[in-house]
Amino acid sequence: MDELAATLKSVGISDVPQFPNAHPNINPIDIYRAHLTEILAPISGVDAKIIYPALQWTQTLDKGDLILPVPALRVKGKKPNELAAELGDKFPESPLVEKPLVNGTFLQFFFKPASLTKIVLPSILKNQESYGLNPFNGLRDAADASKGRKKIVVEFSSPNIAKPFHAGHLRSTIIGGFLSNLYQGAGWDVVRMNYLGDWGKQYGVLAVGYERFGDEQKLLQNPIGHLFDVYVKINDVSRAEKEKTDPLKKEIEDGKAKGEDVSQKEKELERLLDESIDEQARKYFKRMEGGDKDALAVWQKFRDLSIDRYKKTYSRLNIHYDVYSGESQIKEESMNKAAKLLEERGVSKVSDGAVIVDLTPHSKKLGKALVRKKDGTSLYLTRDIGAAVERHETYNFDKMIYVVASQQDLHLAQLFKIEELMGNKHISDKCQHINFGMVLGMSTRKGTVKFLDDILRDVGEKMHEVMKTNETKYQQVENPEATADILAISSVMVQDMSAKRINNYEFSLERMTSFEGDTGPYLQYAHARLCSITRKADVPREALATADFSLLKESHAIDLIRSLAQWPDVFQNTLKTLEPVTVLTYLFKMTHMLSSSYDVLKVVGSEPEVKVARMALYETARQVLNNGMRLLGLDPVER
Repeated sequence: MDELAATLKSVGISDVPQFPNAHPNINPIDIYRAHLTEILAPISGVDAKIIYPALQWTQTLDKGDLILPVPALRVKGKKPNELAAELGDKFPESPLVEKPLVNGTFLQFFFKPASLTKIVLPSILKNQESYGLNPFNGLRDAADASKGRKKIVVEFSSPNIAKPFHAGHLRSTIIGGFLSNLYQGAGWDVVRMNYLGDWGKQYGVLAVGYERFGDEQKLLQNPIGHLFDVYVKINDVSRAEKEKTDPLKKEIEDGKAKGEDVSQKEKELERLLDESIDEQARKYFKRMEGGDKDALAVWQKFRDLSIDRYKKTYSRLNIHYDVYSGESQIKEESMNKAAKLLEERGVSKVSDGAVIVDLTPHSKKLGKALVRKKDGTSLYLTRDIGAAVERHETYNFDKMIYVVASQQDLHLAQLFKIEELMGNKHISDKCQHINFGMVLGMSTRKGTVKFLDDILRDVGEKMHEVMKTNETKYQQVENPEATADILAISSVMVQDMSAKRINNYEFSLERMTSFEGDTGPYLQYAHARLCSITRKADVPREALATADFSLLKESHAIDLIRSLAQWPDVFQNTLKTLEPVTVLTYLFKMTHMLSSSYDVLKVVGSEPEVKVARMALYETARQVLNNGMRLLGLDPVER
């Protein structure tokens, strides 16, 4: 703050502007918001608390650096366009901001380049990887840091054990990893949780399949691949069984309608159903729930082998977990306690031997939720209710996010409502479902799914081919295969994050490997090019801090600095949208601006002082790009 105060004095501001929730030492634009608020409050007669949050960042620099929608000031008795014109006329000379442009009911503010450059570039050079982050957001009390940081549990990825990691799981993994990074950057205490699908009748199906098709040697060599093959084969058998039983059911129904004797057919149907994979799986899972040691030993082996394999995949994606939980970890007593509460409060009722919760009186959309099957076995919903209570007891979280596909919108809405009805509103109010659209054209049961390891291999090979086309640069890359892998991961992740979360998209390897437009490889190239400039310029880092920034006069340089100043606001806005595309959109705009500046703002061959100033500008751009990429979960390459 002392350095900032000295900088502001040098441009004509006597004190660092102060305002609640303003952090001028980490967000340069907060200085301007506070400064504008100090000017506008007396000339408008509006309370500063109304003005400050009304000053908005702009999507495009031609609209200004900050914009004020005058109707947001809530001044009665004056038309907004007349008030805008009046405020524009009354606005005094400022050392930081040009006189505002009046555009209808908006005031557009442009920062003065000389002061902006002096404030922004040293801030980035000093804060480096923390520039743009706001660690104050995670404080339980903004005025008293001793009260500690807020805690958030982010549940994401959550694949079903014994199944390969496919593009569908990838969405939850990418978004959850991003949200964990985002909240960590905002100063929250983040618990990254992988809630594995490791319980339920499908493990009965898998166990029955393994008894028939399993091979111990293949299991140890490639556990997930082999278990997936087993799962597909046993589902084929199950489908073939249904092709026999479904027509027989129809024959029995038709026969009864005609008054025919169908007793023999009914006996045959009963025999087929009793011997079916479905029934065998149901009985196997019943054994698991009953604590049968042999059944649980097979399941435990599948679970442990699956987690070991998943960890390798997650490390490639720059993802780590604090907790590997799962449906199997939820205590029976937690589920029983929840069931008892629901019963005591008159929320649940027994229907045809099963336990249901009728949510239609609260909302027709919520319908009726099944919380216990006829045979007494638990369901996903039962375990989720128990899990929420256990997590609150364990972590005492301030917020819990479920990163789950939009297909589960109803399930999560039912869960939150049931928690509220059973007296746990203090938990449900802290829970949030972050949903996302589906990756279309895949099915695990039919075996048409595209596995992540295969995707990354195919995309990596494509990247490697492109890298080889420039032999000189290729020779300079220390480990081209590893770089190709990073490029592959970047292209897959950026494609996934390039639109709003809720949108579905058709999986397309061709589109993913395209080098046209805004892609992961484009961001990596932009970062590598900035690293190349640093190597060629050979300017000591300590020289950058003492650069003469007044030499950066070109419009390309000024616009780039204005863009870099926005990054902390982009971060803050992303905390509201929780959309990776908010960050991506900014990074692509900034890198386009950067790309167009290289011919104008040459470093090598410039006058010594100009060279250092431009190098400082490019280093700050590299830092912001690096910060944004890491927030998204990408690993920036240097060559």
